[in-house]
Amino acid sequence: MSGELGQPQAGPSHAGLDFPNPERNRAGVPGGVIRRAGAHGRRSWIQKVLEQITDSPLQWVTPSEVVPVAVLAVQRYLLEDEPRDTIPKPPLYCYDVTISDGVYQEKCYLDPSLNFLVYKNILKVGIEMKISRVSCLYNEKRLGQGILCIDNVHCGETLEAISLETPFRNSAHEEVPERPLRGGKSHYLALWNNEDPYGDIWLTNKQPEEHNFNNTKIISLSHLEMTWANRRNFPALLVRILHKSKLRYYGKPDKKMIEPYQTFLEVADSSGTVSVIMWNALCPEWYKSLRVGLVLLLQDYSVKKSYPFRMQPLPVDPQIKLISTMEICLNLRDPPTNIIIIPEKQVKPEWRLPKLNHRFITRSELDDMPENHICDVIGILVFVGRVQRSKKKENREDFWSYRWIHIADGTSEQPFIVELFSTSQPEIFENIYPMTYFVCTQLKVVRNDTQVPKLLYLTTTNESRVFITGHRGQPYTNDTKNVNRPSTSQAARRENQSQERDNNKRHQDDDPMSSQCFQTAYTSLSPTKKKRILQGPYAKLVPVSQPETSAQTKGNKPDMPSIFQRRESASTSTAGKARKTISDRWESQLWREKKFGLIDHLHYSHVYPESIPRKFIFEQRKFLTEQFNSQPAKYIPPEGRPPNLDDFKSARSLGHFEVTILGLNHEIAIDVAFLPMYCPEDLRTSQIDTLLTCMNYSCVYPQDGPGNDTLAGPRALAGDIIKAVSKLDRVHIVGILDICNLGNNKVEVYLHRIYSPTNTS
Repeated sequence: MSGELGQPQAGPSHAGLDFPNPERNRAGVPGGVIRRAGAHGRRSWIQKVLEQITDSPLQWVTPSEVVPVAVLAVQRYLLEDEPRDTIPKPPLYCYDVTISDGVYQEKCYLDPSLNFLVYKNILKVGIEMKISRVSCLYNEKRLGQGILCIDNVHCGETLEAISLETPFRNSAHEEVPERPLRGGKSHYLALWNNEDPYGDIWLTNKQPEEHNFNNTKIISLSHLEMTWANRRNFPALLVRILHKSKLRYYGKPDKKMIEPYQTFLEVADSSGTVSVIMWNALCPEWYKSLRVGLVLLLQDYSVKKSYPFRMQPLPVDPQIKLISTMEICLNLRDPPTNIIIIPEKQVKPEWRLPKLNHRFITRSELDDMPENHICDVIGILVFVGRVQRSKKKENREDFWSYRWIHIADGTSEQPFIVELFSTSQPEIFENIYPMTYFVCTQLKVVRNDTQVPKLLYLTTTNESRVFITGHRGQPYTNDTKNVNRPSTSQAARRENQSQERDNNKRHQDDDPMSSQCFQTAYTSLSPTKKKRILQGPYAKLVPVSQPETSAQTKGNKPDMPSIFQRRESASTSTAGKARKTISDRWESQLWREKKFGLIDHLHYSHVYPESIPRKFIFEQRKFLTEQFNSQPAKYIPPEGRPPNLDDFKSARSLGHFEVTILGLNHEIAIDVAFLPMYCPEDLRTSQIDTLLTCMNYSCVYPQDGPGNDTLAGPRALAGDIIKAVSKLDRVHIVGILDICNLGNNKVEVYLHRIYSPTNTS
């Protein structure tokens, strides 16, 4: 019974080898009950598999029949080392997969050899899956307990609708809150990063409560700084929260911390500002309830010497002393910290607690801001890019999540360009779309005036916070500098209505340029990003007409989507007229001579439908938001029949080109996509007339001729690009290629940048 079924496999051959996985015994089995299912009602496939495995003496079992099941959840957690492990091992993130056969649901453990299916977004919620090999991991300390392990699978297409009414097979899985099947952790992690709070352990029910201060001894921060080293007991602190950092997860396999989280609060009273560190289980209990501006009474805390390498944010009031010699520690125990939120109506003027002082700037003021300047912005979203991930360290499953957004405030034709990293606010980060009133605080200016074009954008810091709804009562609404902000002006609203939502994204290393022009860039769904350098001459350039079909789009939504600015075809289209494909193309004489004698010709110029920029439609904001977000950990039933991505018009664009580059030895060639961006509203004074300068700007700027108010159309500009390429005939170039894995064995390759080396020796 240990043989394979004749099912096609989604992964490599090692996924179903007949030997135990070395990671299988790294941790015990905490829950999961394996018992013989009853014969009442309709028999489920899950029941039959459980009977088969409990009756078998073998470790590996092939089900007697393979029935498709629906994937309802894919949940991630860090597996701990066993006590017998003497040498620390690299972090092993495990996945619990909840399946349903239409009768019962079952939470199963995914064998780590199949983790790559999750990384590549092949195994995801909402799909049909066939399990061709299972095993049972028993809890040897308790009779009859174990968990069902998935050892080999074939992942199918996305299902249109899945019933969530099926019960779990046994009561052991119905316990609340949810817990991982293996290890000693009390919670799951967010599916795609470690900073976002995920699951039911994160409470939001902490409310302000009035406190009787008659018997409460309070110490000022400045007095505490001078005396803490000689104290054993510390009086209470009465402070206001000025800044709140995102979460930090520091879990490791060899650390037995149940909830290894940490966050920083910058708090102040009338005498100074100090950092407060909240540790471990206090984070799930308090993090989501604490916000900037609240007044706290802190009791039974501890004090320690501050960490010397941590940079504190700038104080909101320069006159308040910045205390950097000590840190306040809030712990669940040793001692157990008592935190009380004081209602604002109970705050007395004689306490002289500092007021918040936001640093709101307008877009017109940004041009004069120095590098690393900290500021706040407010306005209307006019562009929301796709979620991207960037590795923190190589060979580790630890990522930053970020996306690019544009915010218009009506004071400039250009918007704020913001590199928005996750701020541990997934409820906002995953639900932003154009036409939303948006606030982002504690942003840092990034600029480089020496490069062409000049680099200028904003990026989030550790203390950045974002807001999209519920603005009433937020601290920034009381800021007198924020009265009658230009972002609420009619100009901003008109600009917002004229802008389009684009699914293009740029990598953080690329050049954010303008409101309509985006650098060709790349992100990978899998944990490995790839940029390849290629040398050789140009062979040919072909404008590509690529019709979009429903068959191309179905089931192809990647979790970490590609971030290119793409054109679906090099074509023009006018209202009421059929699309006309540009037929101009260029092919070098060298290519004509060498193309039939190649050893290998790689074809990677295809642009998939989900990579085409689409115009934003407010009525379909929920559907579009889902397309540009990460794959969720749990299945979310669609509201009615979801629309087809092809039903959304492409954003205005020039099209894309197929570029063939011939290797230096003239034996290998590769077809890649080239994606210039047409920006009729963003003209420059000079004509971009060579391909090298065009790629340096990532855009095509039509000539603004004297006395000519008519802009060149896409067809004319495409012809200019082809002429520019022809000037590189037999020229040795160095090309930077971006390789993007869309999942499901789909790969796109884009020409990111080219260089013409001055010294080719």
